[in-house]
Amino acid sequence: MNKMLTPAKTPTLEEMNLIKKFLDDTTLFLGPDPEIMQNHDLMPRTDIEDAAIANVNDAHTIAKIRDRIQSGCDEGYEMVEQMGAAPGAKWGDVITGVYSASGDLAIASAGGVLIFSALVHHPIKFIIKNWMNEPTVGVNEGDGFIHNDSRYGNVHNTDQSMIIPIFHKGKLVCWVASTVHEGENGAIEPGGMPSMAESPSDEGLKMSPFKVVENYQIKRDILTFLQNSVREPKLQYEDMKVKLFACLRIKQRIEETLNSDGPEALMATLRLTMENVRAEVKRRISEWPDMTVRSYIIQDSTLRENCVVKINCKLTKTGDRLIFDFRGSSPEFTNRATNTIVAGLKGMLAQVFLCYVWPDLPRGQAAFAPIEVITDPHSIVNCSYDAPNSQSLMSIFTGFTAGQHAVAKFLYSCPEKFTKVHAPTFNMINTFIWGGVSQHGETLGNLCADLNGMGAGATANRDGEHALAPIFATMADIGEQELNEEEVPFLQLVSKKMTRDAIAPGKYRGGQGYTMMVATKDSEQWGFMTTAQGAKIPPLQGLFGGYACGTYPLSKVKNVDVYDVLMNEPERFRHSIEEIMNEQPFDDADYSTHHMGMGFEISKRGELFMISQGAGAGYGDLLERDPENVIRDIEEGLISPEVAARLYKVVFDADTLAIDFDATEAARAEERQARIARSVPYAEFVKGWNQPKPPAHLQYFGCWGDDVGTLYMGSPEVTRRGNQPRPNYMMHPKDVRIAELEARLVAAGAMGDEKK
Repeated sequence: MNKMLTPAKTPTLEEMNLIKKFLDDTTLFLGPDPEIMQNHDLMPRTDIEDAAIANVNDAHTIAKIRDRIQSGCDEGYEMVEQMGAAPGAKWGDVITGVYSASGDLAIASAGGVLIFSALVHHPIKFIIKNWMNEPTVGVNEGDGFIHNDSRYGNVHNTDQSMIIPIFHKGKLVCWVASTVHEGENGAIEPGGMPSMAESPSDEGLKMSPFKVVENYQIKRDILTFLQNSVREPKLQYEDMKVKLFACLRIKQRIEETLNSDGPEALMATLRLTMENVRAEVKRRISEWPDMTVRSYIIQDSTLRENCVVKINCKLTKTGDRLIFDFRGSSPEFTNRATNTIVAGLKGMLAQVFLCYVWPDLPRGQAAFAPIEVITDPHSIVNCSYDAPNSQSLMSIFTGFTAGQHAVAKFLYSCPEKFTKVHAPTFNMINTFIWGGVSQHGETLGNLCADLNGMGAGATANRDGEHALAPIFATMADIGEQELNEEEVPFLQLVSKKMTRDAIAPGKYRGGQGYTMMVATKDSEQWGFMTTAQGAKIPPLQGLFGGYACGTYPLSKVKNVDVYDVLMNEPERFRHSIEEIMNEQPFDDADYSTHHMGMGFEISKRGELFMISQGAGAGYGDLLERDPENVIRDIEEGLISPEVAARLYKVVFDADTLAIDFDATEAARAEERQARIARSVPYAEFVKGWNQPKPPAHLQYFGCWGDDVGTLYMGSPEVTRRGNQPRPNYMMHPKDVRIAELEARLVAAGAMGDEKK
């Protein structure tokens, strides 16, 4: 017989608390916290901060303390740069900062990798939420926490942070952190940025925030584990110490403030600095015109295969709201490493403003806090935690450029300008990552500093600077190759030589990049890899008629020992990629070109691997470039006479380079008429240009046209809705090649009785 069911009894508050305690005590796994990771705004003011601000709000006192803390952060930055063992530390790929008791970054070092300014607050907030009251962990004076897992808040796993809490009379008043691009982290490929990674398990150390320091001493058991997890145990230990002592130096400066002005003055300074910056950003945004700008950038590979990957951006300003909308960008690649978590994208967009738009603002989280970002879930710019992201630079750098391109159009439209309108800077890490056994018998893995020499974009009134600085850092360095050669078994036979015709033309041209030629010399266990895009399609766009840069392949010369050539026939060596690949001066050598996503490859003595750093984008119409500037570029070896005449329509004497101004004006007038003759009405152009779907012969990923709700996944027949995630797996390149060869065998009738 049926039994009557009694209504469920509503649990009491005590019972609910018991249930919550049980769930908290039996949590199986503390994964990345979406509540923390999706939020880049400031934490709400606490009662303690309110009371501090009520007692200390004098602008002069706040400015004095802020300057003192800023000096402390800069001092810590210099310590890491001078003492760090990692190549990234030596080049300035570093940041130090002071965070509020709630975990917000209030003040960061003026130099260094400012992308970290919008990222490292996430792991601190994870520590506050999960370890502060956890009896097996806790947060105490003398503690230090390490972290590198981007899913908990960082760029990628090569970056390691040291985080320490600062107490005053037993009460937590703030946090201090130092972050360095360490490089080697035990990943599937040496150097820390594996392009071969097909899952997070291939990406090496993944350190969620955990305690590694007690009583200001590094715990030897944890240290031993970390050293055994990477290829460079000495590097791991040394830079943990360097970051710790840099934090302790900043701590010393903070304690001086606490002793002279008191904890309320410190907390009020940190909070008001952030709130004032956030309010100032909203005020500045409100002066921009209300409008929408659309932009996109194309990635040309996943580093494993060539394909067309769209980064879609719509920037809208209304009142004091500025919204970056990246919906329509490519779906994440479930087994490729070029994805990024959304915090990484936000960090790079923060760099647009901190480096190029409002460089006068204090470095910190607040500069980007009021700016909104929208993405599709499980997209290449907001990937799931199960997708690899060790090559997130591929997506955050192109996302940066899409944002920079859109912001420039807003700045152009502002009646009163406080910064120059800037065409996009080159955005790829065109450099060599290396690893193996050195001439000293040590196992190493890291990268060259050449990625820090990205060509700057042109501005509204001048050419771009050559190989100026990376988009992700200020005051970074490109290193001394001679010092590097003391530690590694290869030479840069050509280094820092401007690459001729690697140009982004315009009324003002972009800054040039330089050539890099490397060859292993003193090791039989050494190799190289490259991780960049832009060998098929430029990774940026020009501005207002200016052009993008060219495309940059990887070139190799195998079956040669260039050291023998240099010893016996040095006149045969050429100092440019152009000459070596066109003249092919080494007999019986093999010459080849490739896209820039080379996986780790063992190299033989004397084999040449050659790449070029890229150029920034051009600004304005080529036909408006001053002819004298064109000739100056020829004289400086930046452009060949033939290319200059063809692009800029400048007429000059081939021997003396004397300009014929009348003939130049006539040639340019003729080209303008030719443009008109080639042109068609916009409506007619759209009819022939627009197609309903991507072409079937290209692997295309992302939205097509204005329909951002439909994302293509490599084929016109395979799509997903933007808000409905689906796996997006790529075939292994070896399997693709095997299938191609088998198809050829079948076509040739060489497969016997196998089914076709």
